[in-house]
Amino acid sequence: MLTHEENELITRIGAGTPMGNTIRRYWVPALLASELPEPDCPPVRVKLLGEDLVAFRDTQGRVGLLDELCPHRRASLFFGRNEECGLRCVYHGWKFDVSGRCVDMMNEPEELTFKNKIRQQSYPTVELGGLLWGYMGPPELEPPLPKFAWTQSPVTHRHVSKVIEECNWLQALEGGIDTSHAPILHRLITTNSKRAGISPANPFVRGKAPALVVDLTDWGYQYAGIRPLDKADMHIRTYHFVMPFHQIRPYQTSNGFPAVAGHIWVPMDDGNTMVYNWHHSTTEEPLNDDDRAERRSGNGPDHVDQTTFRSKANRQNNYLLDRRVQKTESFTGIDGINTQDRGIQESMGRVVDRSKEHLGPADKAIIQARRLLLGAIKTVQEGGTPRGINPTYYPLRASEGVLPRDADWREVLTPEMATAEILQTV
Repeated sequence: MLTHEENELITRIGAGTPMGNTIRRYWVPALLASELPEPDCPPVRVKLLGEDLVAFRDTQGRVGLLDELCPHRRASLFFGRNEECGLRCVYHGWKFDVSGRCVDMMNEPEELTFKNKIRQQSYPTVELGGLLWGYMGPPELEPPLPKFAWTQSPVTHRHVSKVIEECNWLQALEGGIDTSHAPILHRLITTNSKRAGISPANPFVRGKAPALVVDLTDWGYQYAGIRPLDKADMHIRTYHFVMPFHQIRPYQTSNGFPAVAGHIWVPMDDGNTMVYNWHHSTTEEPLNDDDRAERRSGNGPDHVDQTTFRSKANRQNNYLLDRRVQKTESFTGIDGINTQDRGIQESMGRVVDRSKEHLGPADKAIIQARRLLLGAIKTVQEGGTPRGINPTYYPLRASEGVLPRDADWREVLTPEMATAEILQTV
């Protein structure tokens, strides 16, 4: 468990907080690239790390990420006119380019050159993998671009979506890096059920409680859940946790081809998280419409409003829990694997009190994540570079399989880890 003080330290992410300062050292997803589909399209509000921002794509296709409120009289730039390489406030006509420079003032004589004295807070952006990322930290410490393997996949072979989760980012993250819950929360009761979940016949469910192996690295850690199946075999599923909020896990496309997937849990503020969900095909087979619909996960248009990005199943309607289905088909009675995650994680409250927890050996990955986050805060406070900044995470791919008990599972399932520098195994 964490003390109350430690819990406050790693859950609060506003400007000037220790965790907020730490996360601002990384590239942070701000919105989907599809939300700004073309030059001079309407701007979009963005809530990010407790800050109210506005994003726009200018006439040349460049993306600006600015403080939402105009520095003149604090009117919202969301209502602004996106025109001729700038976003113009409709109140008095002050216009800003993507760098935050004021380039025109309609209510001031041009000869006064007052515009040259005004700058709006802006953040650098980059478009990668169907996301628009922002960097909100010190300009002189801007890190390498977040070129995860999935961001380098062709658009035909990758997909990304997002959904708001109504709780603190850390409990959403911890749910995603907790391998022991998956074959319990997400299990199906019968093998003939058509609902989303993990079949009782799947070795992920058939195996016994997992032993966890955590390999610490300079970007975070790889962890593996190892489940004995019988006297000869074992089921192994590997995950990667890349600091500060990325998960990479194995996945299968709707056609049964191997793939990789993951989440990014981005703090909007202390009580809300924007969860980015991505997956990409690692074979020549492209993703199809079923893959992009995300019906199984509960992240697609059937489950999430594509304007507000809020889940249609939520705490107000008890996540559409069906008690009959819970008795006869699925462990929870809630439709959608990630809908189940959101329901349980939100049930803890906006910010869970970790001082009241009772953690066990199955929580090893969560314990290590908390240690890494607390360590990153200390490193940043001392002027150092936290884990996950250097681009050693670029080639990572998670996987799973059934192997003989005496197999070298690192070599078979994660060859990039077999040759990586593992700082410590716990």
